[in-house]
Amino acid sequence: MLVLQPGSRFLRPSFPSISGKLPFLKSTPSVCNKKFPWRRLHFVGVKTSDDSIRPQVEIVGSDDENESDDEMEDMSDLSWRGEARDKDYDRDPELAAIIGSSLDDPAKAKSKMEERLRRKRNKILHTKTGSPNLMKVKFNKFDFSNSYIWLEFYNAPMEKDVSMICDTIRAWHIVGRLGGCNAMNMQLSQSPLDKTPSYDAIQGANVTPTTFYNIGDLEIQDYLARIWVDIGTSEPLLLDILINALTQISSDYLGIKQVTFGGTEMENWIEDLKTEDTGYTVHKI
Repeated sequence: MLVLQPGSRFLRPSFPSISGKLPFLKSTPSVCNKKFPWRRLHFVGVKTSDDSIRPQVEIVGSDDENESDDEMEDMSDLSWRGEARDKDYDRDPELAAIIGSSLDDPAKAKSKMEERLRRKRNKILHTKTGSPNLMKVKFNKFDFSNSYIWLEFYNAPMEKDVSMICDTIRAWHIVGRLGGCNAMNMQLSQSPLDKTPSYDAIQGANVTPTTFYNIGDLEIQDYLARIWVDIGTSEPLLLDILINALTQISSDYLGIKQVTFGGTEMENWIEDLKTEDTGYTVHKI
């Protein structure tokens, strides 16, 4: 019997006696094409009454017609002659050489991989663009129901920086508005670390709910920014979450010199400057 495997270039006889009588099959390409990528075809030599060999094809595989089109498409992307996988190695011959030598000399392959990482570390590990200085946090008569939050950057933020700040504040507002920052219901964070965590749904449902009432747009004027908030309930956990996020942004992406909670005025902020020509922009949260 001849077995045709998907991905094989030619038929390979499993019984030489039959293959010798079927010479035309030696140059026949695989017919396990894109239409039936998950099936396997069996070529069987059937002996007739006149002692000749007649080829017969048997299809082995799933007959489920409910196979998803996405799965068929994904599988059909594989070359039925094995050429697609070869191209993957051609894209990075250095990596192919390292993998190929790993069986013969694992220590040498490890050394080559470490050397490769050292040479290409700048493409793998991105340098932080933030500030090494600590972000200062200041409170100036902060009112949870009606206050500004001021941000002072080391440099005027670029468009991608503004987008990241907006996304961070937007996510902070959504979590707060859904009651996700409720210090009265922190069962898991307050449970012992050496025990299996458990959650009391009744206790969680009976705590006083918290919500983030309202928020304004992010205003930027050169290297200063402000946003008006109405948090409503006095929930310090909300402020902790925002400070943690801004601290990470300041360290890794955009240096923030200081965050000030509260106050209606800020040094170097000019209320009359409301045009883009003066460096003033407004961004929707």
